[in-house]
Amino acid sequence: MKIYTKTGDKGDTGLFGGDRVSKSSERIEAYGTLDELNSFTGMAVAEAKDKEVKKLLEKIQNELFTVGSDLATPDIEKNKKLNIVRVPEKFCTDAEKAIDYFEEKLEPLKNFILPGGSKSSALLHVCRSVCRRAERRVVKLKKSEKIGENIIIYLNRLADLFFVLARYENKAVGLSDTKWNI
Repeated sequence: MKIYTKTGDKGDTGLFGGDRVSKSSERIEAYGTLDELNSFTGMAVAEAKDKEVKKLLEKIQNELFTVGSDLATPDIEKNKKLNIVRVPEKFCTDAEKAIDYFEEKLEPLKNFILPGGSKSSALLHVCRSVCRRAERRVVKLKKSEKIGENIIIYLNRLADLFFVLARYENKAVGLSDTKWNI
């Protein structure tokens, strides 16, 4: 099977279920940003120093594929037979538990901090900011199309989790948070 199909050569692409839409559609922008986030998360996995963080990031990559497939499959009657996994509430509660777990191991935050420190921390901050952009794209999509009720909640929690993991990765290598100097 060839990787190129030529079906998108005129600027449209296929959704799960067969419908074709413009590559500039809000839906494609939303799950394209998730794909970008997953790529940056893969870089963070490659750089993570803490084994628990690495394992969690690998789990998140799988969850992001689920979010992407949810967004790539409009929630319409004809797609019900595809049995696409929709983002479950468990993704949100698991993210909250992970935030609480790693945050317990950190000093309380008393100042705004700058992204950076170790390479893995800096990459996790990139993940956080790309996650926030994905969240904004999904919010915009929701204004015009039906999407799963847990997607926005999950992305909101996930961005917070990336922030906490960035701080934790710095701690794991003995670096302090870089305070914002005003």
